[in-house]
Amino acid sequence: MLRLTEIILPLDHDDAALAAAVAARLAPAIVQHFTVFRRAIDARRKAAIRLTYTIDASVADETAAPTHAHIRPTPDTSYQPPPAKMARSRPIVIGTGPCGIFAALILAQAGLRPIILERGKLVRERTKDTWALWRRGILTPESNVQFGEGGAGTFSDGKLYSQISDPNHLGRKVLTEFVAAGAPPEILYVAHPHIGTFRLVGMVETMRATIERLGGEYRFGAKVTGLLIDQHPRRARGVVLESGETLSADHIILAIGHSARDTFELLRDSAVHLDPKPFSIGFRIEHPQSLIDHARYGSFAGNPILGAADYKLVHHANNGRSVYSFCMFPGGTVVAATSEPGRVVTNGMSQYSRNERNANAGIVVGITPADYPNADGGDILAGMAFQRSLESQAYIAGGSTYHAPGQLVGDFLANRASTTLGDVTPSYKPGVHLTNLAACLPDYAIEAIREAIPHFAKKIPGFDRADAILTGVETRTSAPIRITRGKDGQSLNTPGLFPAGEGAGYAGGILSAGVDGIRAAEAVMRAGSGLSD
Repeated sequence: MLRLTEIILPLDHDDAALAAAVAARLAPAIVQHFTVFRRAIDARRKAAIRLTYTIDASVADETAAPTHAHIRPTPDTSYQPPPAKMARSRPIVIGTGPCGIFAALILAQAGLRPIILERGKLVRERTKDTWALWRRGILTPESNVQFGEGGAGTFSDGKLYSQISDPNHLGRKVLTEFVAAGAPPEILYVAHPHIGTFRLVGMVETMRATIERLGGEYRFGAKVTGLLIDQHPRRARGVVLESGETLSADHIILAIGHSARDTFELLRDSAVHLDPKPFSIGFRIEHPQSLIDHARYGSFAGNPILGAADYKLVHHANNGRSVYSFCMFPGGTVVAATSEPGRVVTNGMSQYSRNERNANAGIVVGITPADYPNADGGDILAGMAFQRSLESQAYIAGGSTYHAPGQLVGDFLANRASTTLGDVTPSYKPGVHLTNLAACLPDYAIEAIREAIPHFAKKIPGFDRADAILTGVETRTSAPIRITRGKDGQSLNTPGLFPAGEGAGYAGGILSAGVDGIRAAEAVMRAGSGLSD
């Protein structure tokens, strides 16, 4: 097979044009068949949007193919797991987000029969609890956007792209397994694939059934409240559940997600090595999706191949802060994402169709551990305390009812409270309480966002329209700590613990979390029973 890159065709081309372009690139070699490995949209010129293809082609005689900078042998992207060493006990995976699911799947495929612990509920039961918060303002702390089967990514856009380094093509393994679980096959070749919340629910169930068929064991409502750690030498030996049950294990994958704050406290109290890390804070912004489509695609807006347009924006403010768009959701909604009583957190989600009226994205400001109040007091979890304080302020600013505080962009830029909505209707449920968002974030963040929005409008005309709506607060962009690991994938000071995914500070999104779950499983497979007694 030969891989052809940079085959560029107009947006409205037909299948014959693609076949002709492939044949022309490889002539005089005769093409037997070809498949699309990747299709990307080039919208840099709105008047002439093009599609760029990467093609894998089979030819009768590869030696007849011309020498060309964009023709090379097709790499082998099939998954090659390491040999699995036998262990004395079944490995434990804590968490069933993308990281935990893929860690469990790889372990199960290797015959290691993992035990998977999830503090929340099965995905459909969890969905009901999540809707109870959105529709009736009723929060279930262990079953919500953050906790439960599928993890936080279940209530998102199902974005499946990342900029991580992936020399072993683990991302391809993630996509292939998703397709086997019911994802649309197009995720294997479109440049920015997504699945949508409703499809993710069924896929999560299918993957659970696969893991169980291979010998994995799921336990729901199984919150880990303690660690069994030997001290001489120090290493993990198992976990304690909230029920009082203990489970012995020499290999424990921590796929706990970025909101497992009580687990972070457990790790700190157990003297597991943690490091503070940066994260970002801000608001969600909503515009009519039609505005974004026109700004990005011009007269091609609405083309079914293009779908709903997205954007990625960044601005370096005069006060030294970086402001950027985060987790942009085309044709989606802003959702209530808190997991703790008396706090408000926003996030976003889209269905596969991306056909809701509004586009939304986080507009967030990067912060570092030096910004955390009382960080110099020695508390490794000062960033987490900062998140909580901002979320509590947002709860009060929203009326103490899980309504989110909101403000029109024009009023935000003018530093005056909003009192009435314009044409943009906020999508956040259970509701938005109009106010002045200046009280919800530190002054440096407000200043930077106020500067960034007009700057973004230079790239997307109308981004600063007066009746666009800001909703607060966005604080769960990533974990405020890193559960630092060594080259062997294990905790720096507690062998037997394998930190992974977003909660450990090693991923940011569904694809990268799934890839890191595979890496964690491979680390367990390499370790086997090699931990010393």
